[in-house]
Amino acid sequence: MTPLIPAKDKLRLCFAHAAFDMKPIFDGFGRGIATVQVFNRDDLLACLPEVDVLVISALWKNDLLPVAGRLKYLQSISSGMNQYDLAAFRDRGIYVSSGQGVNRNAVSEHAFGLILSLTRRLALARDNQHKAFWRPDQTDPMQREDELPGKTLLIVGLGTIGDRIARLAKAFDMKVIGVRRDPAHGAGAADEVHSFHDLKALIPRADVVVLSCPLTEETRNLMDAEAIGLLKPTAFFVNVARGGCVEEEALIAALKAGRFAGAGIDVTAVEPLPADSPLWSMPNVVLTPHAAGETRKYERNVLEILTRNLDRLWAGDDALVNRVA
Repeated sequence: MTPLIPAKDKLRLCFAHAAFDMKPIFDGFGRGIATVQVFNRDDLLACLPEVDVLVISALWKNDLLPVAGRLKYLQSISSGMNQYDLAAFRDRGIYVSSGQGVNRNAVSEHAFGLILSLTRRLALARDNQHKAFWRPDQTDPMQREDELPGKTLLIVGLGTIGDRIARLAKAFDMKVIGVRRDPAHGAGAADEVHSFHDLKALIPRADVVVLSCPLTEETRNLMDAEAIGLLKPTAFFVNVARGGCVEEEALIAALKAGRFAGAGIDVTAVEPLPADSPLWSMPNVVLTPHAAGETRKYERNVLEILTRNLDRLWAGDDALVNRVA
C-alpha cells in the first residue's frame, strides 16, 4: 500500500510542549527520523512550515493551521481535543489522533486518592500535622473517618478513565453506577449503566459522585445548582474531568452552606485558580492543581501511540490509534 506520510529519511517531526522533554526519549528509539523540539509558540511558528508530523497539545491554536503547509499527521499529547478544529484538519487531509488513555492510570488513581483523602480525612490530618495538633478520639461518629465497602459510587463519564475508577471501586467493595453518553457501549466494571439524561435521578442514590467525562456541549455545567442540590448531606463530590462541567459558584455556595460533606477538586473554571477563590481555604475541600493526569510515564505513553501510528501510516493504513480526524 502507498505510504501516507513521507519516508523516514525525508520526514521531519516536531515535538511542541512547554514542559515535556520528548525528543531525547524518541531519538533513543533509533527510528532514524529527523526531530526538533520547541517549548514556546515563537519557535513553533519558525519551524512549523517544514514539519510533516506534529506532537502537541496546549501550544496548538487553530490560527497555526495555514502555516503548517506540509503537515500530514498531528498527534495530540492530551486526551481533550477541544482546541482543535477537526473539520479544518479533515478538509486539509491531515490525520489527527488524541492522547486518550495515556493518563488513564494516573487520573483514575488520583480520583481514588481524592476519595480516600475525603473519607479517611487525610487532608485534615495533614492540616493538623502542620499545627502540631494530635486530634483526640471522636465521640461523635459523624466526625470520624469513614470506610467505603457498601457505599455507592456514581461515575459520570464511563470511558477508559471512568471504567478504571469503577474497577478500583470494586476492589473496595463499593456498588458502582456508571453514566455515559451511550449506555449501549456497556457497563464495563460498573454494576449498572445509564445515560446522562438519568443523572439527576441517580445523584440521590450516591455516596460519592465522580466526574470523569470530557467537556462537551452536553456536559458543560452538567453539575448545575439543581444537580448539586440533589447530593446527599453525607455525600462527597470529586471532579477530575474539567472545571466547565460544574457550575462553580453553585458548588461553592453549597460547600459554604454545608449542604453535602465535601469535595475533591482537581479542575476549576479558571486555571490557575484565582488567589481570592473561597476554594483555597474551605475545610471541606481537597484541592489539587489539575494534577490528576500527571505521571512520570506520560511521555512514554504518548510516544507509544505515536510510534504505532507512524508505522501504520508508512504501511498505508489510516486506521490510527485514537484517530479523530
